[in-house]
Amino acid sequence: MSVELSREIWNEIKRYINTVDRDDAAETLVSVLIDNDINADDIKSTFKTDTEIKNALTSYLDDHEDYEEDEEDEEEEDEDY
Repeated sequence: MSVELSREIWNEIKRYINTVDRDDAAETLVSVLIDNDINADDIKSTFKTDTEIKNALTSYLDDHEDYEEDEEDEEEEDEDY
């Protein structure tokens, strides 16, 4: 599925999602897109006017950056032995 189609679907269904649940829904959408090899820059440019998606993407990238740093630290510790 293309990121453009995802944007169209999101724009249509988000009005049916309670306002308090939209952040969680946006986080799920971002996770699915990234898990399906959609580039973060493509998501950012396609959803540039959507606050929920931009916030979810920022959160996703921050969380996974921390995870990658932890993995690198563990690899360096393993090499020391």
